[in-house]
Amino acid sequence: MTSQGYHDFLQRGGLVPLVGRAIVRFTGTDRTRYLNGQVTANVQSLAAGHGLPACVTTAKGKLCAEGVVTNSGDALFFDADPSIREALPPRFERYIIADDVVLEDMSDQIRLLHVLPGSIESPVESLRKDCKEMGISSVVSRFGKPGLDLFLPADAGDQLLSKIAQSGIILAEEDVEHLRIESGIPLWGFELDENTLPPEAGLDRTHIDYHKGCYIGQEVISRLKSVGHVNRRLVGFISQDGTPLVKGAQIFPASASTDAPCGLITSAGRSFALEKPIALGYLRRSAPSGDLVSRSGEQGAEPVPVTLSELPFTK
Repeated sequence: MTSQGYHDFLQRGGLVPLVGRAIVRFTGTDRTRYLNGQVTANVQSLAAGHGLPACVTTAKGKLCAEGVVTNSGDALFFDADPSIREALPPRFERYIIADDVVLEDMSDQIRLLHVLPGSIESPVESLRKDCKEMGISSVVSRFGKPGLDLFLPADAGDQLLSKIAQSGIILAEEDVEHLRIESGIPLWGFELDENTLPPEAGLDRTHIDYHKGCYIGQEVISRLKSVGHVNRRLVGFISQDGTPLVKGAQIFPASASTDAPCGLITSAGRSFALEKPIALGYLRRSAPSGDLVSRSGEQGAEPVPVTLSELPFTK
């Protein structure tokens, strides 16, 4: 995506194929009560035709999954990163005891597409209207602003993507990644894994309802809120001199003589809105205030001065 392409996208919107997502469907009269006790979001308040970001956590408050709960009216869906497709259904099945809940792995049967609307009427809007007749649609925020999820039968979804392949409205993976980083959205396998506490990644602002009542891991996560801090937090880094930032690079205080890093870059890209290289990463709570540099560890690579940024990079 070029700078012009970015501004075109803001006007016309785009389609993001969420190919390969793990998708679990829940039916049965107890589905809402059951899933509400499994995730951090308030499923009982979720209206039909809407989705909510949510986490699945262990009893120790660490992540099992990060994804979206969708209410289709006659069923609930939870979708998550493709890499946990095998582990997700057994995690949910483990806690179905005397509940009237039927769990089905729908990952092969459904194609999940996400429509990011633009500021003007465009082919994306026409596509959105057409697809609402083909499957389930749900309003949800995945990239920092409201969009529309389309749950289509696999054949219909594949045919649609093939039909519009040359339209220019399907966002390339690289472009989606730049938008994700610019929006400050953590991704499984990069910012998130089984050792992550949701508040470390800022998911307490978007994925957690602290008033909903009990769920697995709720005690630990509520305690973290009462303490008021975690030992590290997800932040943004902006390259001061325009040098690209690198995933895996460590963050150091610019003036410190110590060899101990105070942070780590987990994803790197470019903000077309800021016209600068940017990155996501973790910064330790003990990090000293002052100027920071990124060091990639590559032979001959110079430290890159970086500015700390709250997320998202752009409002």
